[in-house]
Amino acid sequence: MSKPTKPIKPIKLGVLISGSGTNLQAIIDRIAAGTLDATIELVVSSRPSAFGLKRAEKAGIQTLTLSKEIYADPMTADEVIATELKRHDVDYVIMAGYMRMVHAPILATFPNRVINLHPALLPSFKGAHAIQDAYDYGVKVTGVTVHVADDRYDCGPIIAQRPLAVKEGWTVDELEAHIHEIEHQLYPDTIQLLAEGRVHVHDGKVSIDPE
Repeated sequence: MSKPTKPIKPIKLGVLISGSGTNLQAIIDRIAAGTLDATIELVVSSRPSAFGLKRAEKAGIQTLTLSKEIYADPMTADEVIATELKRHDVDYVIMAGYMRMVHAPILATFPNRVINLHPALLPSFKGAHAIQDAYDYGVKVTGVTVHVADDRYDCGPIIAQRPLAVKEGWTVDELEAHIHEIEHQLYPDTIQLLAEGRVHVHDGKVSIDPE
């Protein structure tokens, strides 16, 4: 993706994770390479064992893990998360394999600025098992979606999608590997669009300014 000639002030990100953090790593790598105008101010994990926390710590990024007691009440948890993200002066909240729904405390604090990644072409195959569901259905084309999160699972205005043609004979693991390859490209690309101020939400739909 070509970059505008005028300097861009890096946007500040808060990244929410639950697992291995491969998309977090893709964002970290793109920032380090100078092809993503962003900084990661805080990584929040819903699981203390998430390997993504180690990725963040290796990159010198501050982390937050909430206790099971706090997470037992989703609203209380999201109030804590929203407060910490705001304290870190975050511009956008990036959900990167975050396996919990975000609620009003986060959504209201960051209106149209909570972004989610989904491993299918929404509105098809919503939910936590999208890759397996698409594979079981026998689709010939699937893909990846980046969208603005709202108070429903895998809904909200679509910012970007990238298709993947499913080859005959692929196993579900092979499909998953190809999906992840696309995620690791598309998510940083889309965050760069946010950094350039080219993404606008109007009446439940997204428009993107041309380069």
